[in-house]
Amino acid sequence: MGLTACERDNYTTWNCASSAEPKISMILKKAQMQFQDLKLDYCGSLGERSYFAQKCPANIDESTFTFTQSTGALLGNGQHFQCSAL
Repeated sequence: MGLTACERDNYTTWNCASSAEPKISMILKKAQMQFQDLKLDYCGSLGERSYFAQKCPANIDESTFTFTQSTGALLGNGQHFQCSAL
């Protein structure tokens, strides 16, 4: 008798809000963030901050989005979002 297993995608869904937008979904799936119809690649981390961009820059701290999972703070496109995991 053989046993096989199917790999399952790991992902986390977050609800994010800003002063301009009350509810936006954000999904972290493997090394990608899906947010506001954007698919952003994981560029790396410095301390607690993770950096995401459509095209990662040479200096990751210049990425379009910065996410701090421990606080749920998401910075991007000139806006600050507060996110909570579902």
